Formats: sequence, structure tokens, C-alpha cells
Amino acid sequence: MSEDRSAAARRARIEALRAAEHAKARRRKAGGIGAVVLALAVIAGGITWAVTGSGGNSNSSGFCEHAASGSPNGKHFSTAPALTIDTSAAYSAVLRTSCGDIGIKLDAKDAPKTVNSFVFLAQQDYFNHTHCHRLTTQGIYVLQCGDPTGTGTGGPGYTIPDEYLNDPAIKGGTYPAGTVAMANSGPDTNGSQFFLVYQDSQLPASYTPFGTITSGLDTLQHIGKDGVSGGGTDGKPNDSVVINSVPVTKS
Repeated sequence: MSEDRSAAARRARIEALRAAEHAKARRRKAGGIGAVVLALAVIAGGITWAVTGSGGNSNSSGFCEHAASGSPNGKHFSTAPALTIDTSAAYSAVLRTSCGDIGIKLDAKDAPKTVNSFVFLAQQDYFNHTHCHRLTTQGIYVLQCGDPTGTGTGGPGYTIPDEYLNDPAIKGGTYPAGTVAMANSGPDTNGSQFFLVYQDSQLPASYTPFGTITSGLDTLQHIGKDGVSGGGTDGKPNDSVVINSVPVTKS
């Protein structure tokens, strides 16, 4: 009888140890599932942001976190707008972005068709909720915006010709910091995409300069310093730069 009781005690201890090990295994498994769910939740949040453009940013600094809720309207137009601006007047615009405001003095005198198109699109809320999709950080230093698709291929459905390529400021092959110019895919193919120069950049005089940054250059330089997603020198910026609206004033 004493041997039976001893054997029973040993079996009880073994079963208790097995139960404890099973409990630990269940806790480890539950912890792993929780981590996976958390990772998926973070990924899903990023996808939601990318689709809706309604907040947050990819930079942990929180520098660009003020994106207004909404999506680009993606309007298309069959022809370029008629020239309606007063070329003798002073026009200015503000890019109200998720990273801060960028003020621009528009050159209606020397680039009338370009400024007319930019003002028209701004009044159509065309730029609202669009991402600035491209940043370059070597050789040329620009942030490119104005594409509602965020792919670099979008446009308003019309093109306008190049203007003011004899601007003395760019004739030497340098676009000075603070220049606002049109992006294009060749001569006279300007649409809605434009770029903001945050550091002197070596470029041929092939891109219509139509404005000068009057405030917010430090914001652009911060975006440039934060770099390109994936660590390259040309691509999607690490900061999520969203244009909330573009009010234009005439004086």
C-alpha cells in the first residue's frame, strides 16, 4: 500500500507539471497571436491612411500630422481654362499642407497661362487632399505635388505651353531655392504637377518657373531632411505631405 501511495503521488506531481507546462504554452501562444494582431492593426491603419489621406504620417516625429479628412475630387477638363486673370495684378497662394503653410508669390506677368491654370485648378479645389508624391534629395532638391492620383502620372485632362524659360534666374542651369516650377514630360506638356525647390538645384531651363516661395521654406527643408521612404534619394517622402487647400488672393 505504501508503494501504491508513493506511485500515485509521483503521478500527481507529473500531471501537475504537465498542466503547468501546457498553461505556459497557451500563454506564449496567446502572446504571439496578440503581437500579430497588433502588427496587422498597424498595417491596416497605414493602408486606411494611404487610401483616404485623412490623417497621420509615416514619420515618427509627428511633423506632418494635420491632413484634413477627404479625398481628391479628380476633376478632368477637356480644354485649358480661358485666360481670366489680370496679368497686371499681384497674385499669391498658400499651400495649406499637413506639414504647415507654404506661401507663394505667383508670377502672373511672366507666366500668365501657367498662373491662370494654377489659379483655376485651385478654385476648383483640384489640389485639395492630394499628396505630394515625390521628393529628391541628391543633385536636385525638390518636392513634387499636384497629382491627384499620387502616382506621378495624373493630370487635369489638358496641357499648357512652356513659359518664361528665359528667366534670368534659371538661365545658368540652376533653379534657386524657393522657386516654384511646373513638372512636365517634355516641351509644352504642362498640366497640374509642379515642384517646390528647397535647395539650389541643377536643372536645365526646361521647366516653367511661375512662383517664388515667400514663407514656409523651412518647412520644405524639414521635409527634405526627413528624406525618402526606403532610404533612397528619389521617391515618396518619408513625411506624409498632403495639400489640404490652396487659397489664392489677388491684390
